Amino acid sequence: MVAVASCSKKDNYDPPQSQLTGALLYKGDSIYLEYNRVPYQFYQYGFGKLGPIEQTFTQSGTISSLLFNGSYKFIVPNGQGPFLWPKTSNGGPDSLDVTVSGSQQLNVEVTPYYMIRNTAITASGGNVTATCKLEKIITDANAKDIEGVGVFINKTEFVSASNNIANAGINGADITDPNNISVSVAIPSLTQNYVFARIGLKIAGVEDMIFSLLFQVSF
Repeated sequence: MVAVASCSKKDNYDPPQSQLTGALLYKGDSIYLEYNRVPYQFYQYGFGKLGPIEQTFTQSGTISSLLFNGSYKFIVPNGQGPFLWPKTSNGGPDSLDVTVSGSQQLNVEVTPYYMIRNTAITASGGNVTATCKLEKIITDANAKDIEGVGVFINKTEFVSASNNIANAGINGADITDPNNISVSVAIPSLTQNYVFARIGLKIAGVEDMIFSLLFQVSF
């Protein structure tokens, strides 16, 4: 009886109640990703060698975590995301110190390899046409080439290279003017008169793509 009572008391903790929300940004501009693809981790100080609290960014590049109050370190694991995350001297991912005390905002500035600018997406004549400018942000020894750029459409708001009903693209080697990209894709037969669309950029040697803002286009 004593053992049962002790275990019950030990397990009866209040759940975490502090909501930490925020976004990935580059100089204040949002960085858009693939849904449930790029992870981030929180480690809490003072509790021994516990594993990370791991979640993934939304396709809008936002975070939302329910945490206990306390001190944490925030990291993006090595090799994740279409951006550079700082590393320590031994090559591990560097951390951002975060103190949680009630619900609050955490915006994280990173440096992407590229940004997709001046995006416009329209529908006409049975096609969705997307135009944009590709801005190369990282130009030093860490610079990467463009593997390809494309337009992706879907019946729902979740749009990516792995979640679409149609897509079309251009190989990086075939891009003659990164300031003037245009790609069209045929709209398949649908029972609805709209689709959701985004431009996606695949960077050579980088697993995760960066995307444009999501558009809903009617036809």
